[in-house]
Amino acid sequence: MSTGAATAAIDLEDPAAVEAAATEFRAAFDATRDAMGAVIVGQHAVIEQVLTGLFAGGHVLLEGVPGLGKTLLVRTIARAFGLDFRRIQFTPDLMPADVTGTTVLAEEDGRRVFQFQRGPIFGQAVLADEVNRGTPKTQSALLEAMQEGAVTAGGERHQLPRPFFVLATQNPIEMEGTYPLPEAQLDRFLFKVAVEAPTEDDLVQILERTTGPAAPEPAAVLDAERVLRWQAFARQVPVAEPVARAVARLIRSTHPDTEGAPPSVRRFVRYGASPRGAQAIQLAAKVRALTQGRLNVAFADVRAVVLPALRHRVLTNFEADAEGIGAERIIADALAAIPDLAG
Repeated sequence: MSTGAATAAIDLEDPAAVEAAATEFRAAFDATRDAMGAVIVGQHAVIEQVLTGLFAGGHVLLEGVPGLGKTLLVRTIARAFGLDFRRIQFTPDLMPADVTGTTVLAEEDGRRVFQFQRGPIFGQAVLADEVNRGTPKTQSALLEAMQEGAVTAGGERHQLPRPFFVLATQNPIEMEGTYPLPEAQLDRFLFKVAVEAPTEDDLVQILERTTGPAAPEPAAVLDAERVLRWQAFARQVPVAEPVARAVARLIRSTHPDTEGAPPSVRRFVRYGASPRGAQAIQLAAKVRALTQGRLNVAFADVRAVVLPALRHRVLTNFEADAEGIGAERIIADALAAIPDLAG
């Protein structure tokens, strides 16, 4: 099965070409998901959401307690995508130069010159493990890389390889020795995916796979060039104005000062989702539409991606924390307030 015959730009006026590209996109997505399923037990929703975020060209934050296989998930994705994998273990003593690289004095042709030594950020699939253990200064080293696809060091700008994904992990319950990600950093992640504990049946399969003589290895079903092509193709999926307006209304309804915002938003939200939230929803909805065999975005596609796109962008206040009201409930209320997205 070929998954690489798509071109970077499909002639939308040629129905046959569009249909063929959409079929191959779905085959590429399914093949990647199957390759991951050969290694990762269960976590079907997590795999679906992470792949949707990556095919949309975004970065993903994985949140879950230790031992749920978040690192294995990221490593498996890098292998299935055929990408250069780098891992950065965030600790309180990690410095920005340890992430981006540094300029050193080296000898070249008998003379001393300054050379830039690249850090681990210069990969295609970068695992920022326990990212909230890094200090705010070190966390900020990711900002330019995630937004611009480049880093600046010693006054020079260095382009990162493409495609470039940051997949970060964090533990939601261990607060000692951690530094919560600032809003500007969270907003760079297209998705925040919650990794839940496995079921009893899944746990039995995990034990069988991980305590046997050999652990399964994922197959490489894509490569960097094909990943870029599929990202470009997904962006070409049209979005009708009613769907785009529903997304815009949803984003505005997460702000407490917006007229018509739900009561829970007015009471419990400190700050609502940014325009990046709307971009994340629309891009992810385009990918989701293609995986469902459609060439246009439906309201159902929007509903399917709203939670991972917004759960880290809707910031609650102290009253919400005191009453145990989380962002997910508030997002559900905001969805219910938009007739086209309710249900």
